[in-house]
Amino acid sequence: MDMNQYLSMFIDESNDHLQSLNENMLELENRPDDLGIVQVIFRSAHTLKGMAATMGFEDLSSLTHQMENVLDLVRNEKLKMQDFIFDTLFQSLDALQSMVQDITQGGEGKEDVSSIVASLQAIVRGDIAPSVSGQGNAGKTGEKTSTGTGSAIQLDEFQYSVLEQSITEGHKVMYIEVAVREDCQLKAARAYLVFDLLERYGEIVKSHPSVQEIEQEQFDRSFSLYYITQKEAAELQSMIMNLSEIESAQVALLDHEMLSQVDSGSREAAAVLEVAEPAAKDAKAATNGKPGKSEEHKGSARPSAGAAPSRTIRVDIDRLDVLMNLFSELLIDRSRLEQLAYEVKRSDLTETVEHMSRVSSDLQNIVLKLRMVQIDSVFNRFPRMIRDLAKSLDKKIDLVIVGAETELDRTVIDEIGDPLVHLLRNAVDHGVESLEERIAAGKPETGTVQLRAFHSGNHVFIEIEDDGHGIDRDKVLAKALKNGVVTESEAKALTDEQVFMLLFAPGFSTAEVISDISGRGVGLDVVKTKIESLSGVVSVESKLGRGTKFSVQLPLTLSIISAMLIKVGSEKYAIPLSSIVETGLIRREQIRNVHGYTMIPYRDSHIPLMSLSELFDVRDFDEKSEEETEIVVVRKGDRLAALTVEDFIGQNEIVIKNLGKYLPIIQGVAGATILGDGQVALIIDPNAFIK
Repeated sequence: MDMNQYLSMFIDESNDHLQSLNENMLELENRPDDLGIVQVIFRSAHTLKGMAATMGFEDLSSLTHQMENVLDLVRNEKLKMQDFIFDTLFQSLDALQSMVQDITQGGEGKEDVSSIVASLQAIVRGDIAPSVSGQGNAGKTGEKTSTGTGSAIQLDEFQYSVLEQSITEGHKVMYIEVAVREDCQLKAARAYLVFDLLERYGEIVKSHPSVQEIEQEQFDRSFSLYYITQKEAAELQSMIMNLSEIESAQVALLDHEMLSQVDSGSREAAAVLEVAEPAAKDAKAATNGKPGKSEEHKGSARPSAGAAPSRTIRVDIDRLDVLMNLFSELLIDRSRLEQLAYEVKRSDLTETVEHMSRVSSDLQNIVLKLRMVQIDSVFNRFPRMIRDLAKSLDKKIDLVIVGAETELDRTVIDEIGDPLVHLLRNAVDHGVESLEERIAAGKPETGTVQLRAFHSGNHVFIEIEDDGHGIDRDKVLAKALKNGVVTESEAKALTDEQVFMLLFAPGFSTAEVISDISGRGVGLDVVKTKIESLSGVVSVESKLGRGTKFSVQLPLTLSIISAMLIKVGSEKYAIPLSSIVETGLIRREQIRNVHGYTMIPYRDSHIPLMSLSELFDVRDFDEKSEEETEIVVVRKGDRLAALTVEDFIGQNEIVIKNLGKYLPIIQGVAGATILGDGQVALIIDPNAFIK
């Protein structure tokens, strides 16, 4: 057995469950009486515990078990959520995250969580005087009791009403009894496999013995449970019997009358199982306890078990990188073949190359989509972080997330998390004022931090905006002068935007007091460095008393784009097609000079006109001598500009190549590409020309 393979799966799935637990806990904090959310949290914690136990990570399993005890009381309405309980559960999640991180780095997932466990146990015992609904003990008023025939289960009023309501709404409610083989060595593990299987296709409402007793092997050989699903009884029975070391599985579909009979604990309980749905009888015939027939049944039933196959697989990002690099080389060769076919002018060669171009275009779309990930995978960790920061700073913060569905290349997604964490911490700590300051300024007590993501051309913009006190220009400038970042003469010539950008200077910080949140003298230079390493740009806008907005511009992908190839003199350039609004001709008499800016009329307005030959110092082309000039209208958000060009070569798929470390960062150039004839063309970044 390849334990490394299973360990990788465990780490991936554990991280998924921890993220789900954090998100649902935040949701529950807003709606503490919503038992549906509690059920979801309980199931995630239960699955995580089972996985950890199977892999042998006892500390992780034990802590999750203590969390389950608390959640079980809440979902059974024996305990109401309080701030202390939320804080303790969040601390538990942090500890679990730390354990999983340790396992990821090759450790054993060990951590001292005795204080957290003590708090969880105190909650279960009621030492913190929790608000108890009813008496808090099984068998008291509000529960439906049973005489316990060995297979009947006690249901409290809430559980019974859930099952009744499910039947009314058209769901299938089933009573299931499962027995493991007498020679089974790991009863608890087999029971876990049954529970794990059932939880994929429905919801287990109650089991007998309890889940805790089953996990501790405190049961004979059989257990029973109430189950809500949309699956058929025979199908479920087949799937359970397909698990190893299961001797028998009886599944009864219940209506209202049968539910009452089974729950009553009377002798009719056994009769209900005998008159289980007719469709289940054929499958049941193979489960008469004879090992030979049981094995035969398992073999024949597997193809028709009805278990939906997984529709997703996990792929190592390095494999996708290799695939992308190989495909990039293929695109360059395709361009060269197209050029050769054009020169040779043989019909059979042209047809073959055209077909290859169509196939490779479809392949390109698939490869690019494989690498695109919703930025939600980064954003979803921030609500929890903001909640903890706000509590530690005694502030009220409302985090508003917009555009989480925006997609970005996986390599960019992996790197952008830390800079955004720093910017968000900065917004909460430095941006949003204290409660007293906000009230004095006539603002609402709750500050708002907006996290937005949106596409613009071939780029993704991420904005972090707060409604705090804004950046004090004079304070920033004074600090910059004190630290020697700028001189007196330079300071006088700086615009507001240039002053705000001083925040990104190395070692610059305006914090009066050093804290764990921000202001350790690191400043925002680490943010700028990381974003620039991703071929991105960061900028800042601020209005004193009204708030601050940090804007991060990132390339949509770092690999392949559609572009328009253009010619300016002896040079060839590529402009990303997603940035182009349209192309056209402009006559010399239409060009105007307005307040020092060259403008042209465009659809009932005027937009700036820029010359590529002047911007890139192309000396063998001068559009001023032309009566008519070709233009490309480009867009950045809702702002437009026009670029003058000599001629259009055509549209093409190009591979972005980094300019490398030997060339400095050139404004307006996003990289380079190799054309079909072997020439190198610079890729223009239109966003750099639109301010």
